[in-house]
Amino acid sequence: MEDAYITACLVVALVSLLIVIAGRRRWGARGDGLRMAPGPWQLPVIGSLHHLLLAGQLPHRAMSDLARRHGPAMMLQLGQVPTLVVSSREGAREVLKNHDTMFATRPLSTTMRVLSYGGQDIVFAPYGEYWRQLRKIAVSELFTARRVLSFRAIREEEVATALRAVGEAAAAARPVEMRAVLSTLVTDSTARAVIGDRCKERDAFLRELDRIVQLASGFNLADMWPSSRLAAWLSGAEECRHTLYTMLDGIVEEHLQRMDGGGDHAEDLLDVLLKIQKEGGLKFPIHMDAVKAIILDVFSAGSETTTTTIEWAISELINNPMAMQKATTEVRQAFQASGTVAEHALSELPYLRFVIRETLRLHPPLPLLFRECQEPCQVQGYDVQQGTQVLVNAWALGRDERYWPDAPEEFRPERFEEEAAKADFGGGDFAFLPFGAGRRMCPGMAFGLAGVELPLASMLFHFDWKPPGPGSAELDMTETFGLTARRTDQLLLRPVLRVPIPGV
Repeated sequence: MEDAYITACLVVALVSLLIVIAGRRRWGARGDGLRMAPGPWQLPVIGSLHHLLLAGQLPHRAMSDLARRHGPAMMLQLGQVPTLVVSSREGAREVLKNHDTMFATRPLSTTMRVLSYGGQDIVFAPYGEYWRQLRKIAVSELFTARRVLSFRAIREEEVATALRAVGEAAAAARPVEMRAVLSTLVTDSTARAVIGDRCKERDAFLRELDRIVQLASGFNLADMWPSSRLAAWLSGAEECRHTLYTMLDGIVEEHLQRMDGGGDHAEDLLDVLLKIQKEGGLKFPIHMDAVKAIILDVFSAGSETTTTTIEWAISELINNPMAMQKATTEVRQAFQASGTVAEHALSELPYLRFVIRETLRLHPPLPLLFRECQEPCQVQGYDVQQGTQVLVNAWALGRDERYWPDAPEEFRPERFEEEAAKADFGGGDFAFLPFGAGRRMCPGMAFGLAGVELPLASMLFHFDWKPPGPGSAELDMTETFGLTARRTDQLLLRPVLRVPIPGV
């Protein structure tokens, strides 16, 4: 899972043996009159990477520690890439709101240039008229409240299927590997909403999505040394794209044939995109590569981040029995009469929503928010040059004692009960950025949240969850390397059926 990170570590070790350590060089006032943000000393070729890699921590954690020493606006050199790391609410507000247009482009790394067909998707399209067109399609066609609601039956059916599988394990007193169950549930729900059916090659597709999570982290060799053709070749991005897009080719062709044949069928997101493409009239025509890139966006975000969030929520509840009891009691009292969780009544579960907020605070889907400076400006009084990569450390902001004074490292959903601390998902509180903020805020937020709430509530309603072995040792909450911060260890739990599953 950490091949790219380990490879980078080995490169750093090798380079460090071959070069003489440069004298301590700090960012500061320069001969060109620019006032650059401070940062740790650098080495030739690798820049600041040794500070991250030799810390023995994942990048967002290592950057958080470095920021405590060098300041909330900190300059790093990641290989060939100058990078400003922002770790304060004030700095995040400047980047994501005050200077939003200057930072409205995400850096199109070597890897993502390959995977997104040169930025033809929503996530990595450069800021401009083409991106505005895609954003409008996403907001007004793909992820409207009505569209998300139209997929409710799909979500409920897939949750019911997952509950039956877990019920069989409970009857056999067999532990369940939660990521496998949740990944199947979420992927099938997403696939039916996006392409109208379960993915026939789901396991292969998930394997390639796992590779994307690692490749898209921004810390593989191709992205840190973009001028190196060898690094780009070694990354494996081309192979990954070929595999994924070959699968999508067949799915798109089936949809095109179905559209030509007429007939009634439930409209999925791919149908919407193909209809928009066929009707034309757009200032920037959407090519078929763009359609596939957008579908891949939705799959990646809808599957990976949703699965990871549910898994972290259950992990935190297992480690915090009082919170687990409170959440379980709430959901069972709300739905005991009906015997099943109904999505339309989830608003009756305020504590569960606090649990989800607290999970996203401690485990944001994207620990680092990537932006690129489009024109010279200042952030917190420091000059930022055009082309500089900017990372907003959402993980660090969610654990900063300045903004979360009540034991920020602890899982306490109750903190969101207080009016002053009811940070929402809208990106207005720059210490809580699970979906980003500003122009590049995630347009599929409602789609993603719908995929978290129903499965989590249903799992708590029907089952008690216990570690498979004796004792009450806490789960290991170590994260693994990638674009998202998954659990490193498998979440192996023993389900105990408490409320019968309808139809079983």
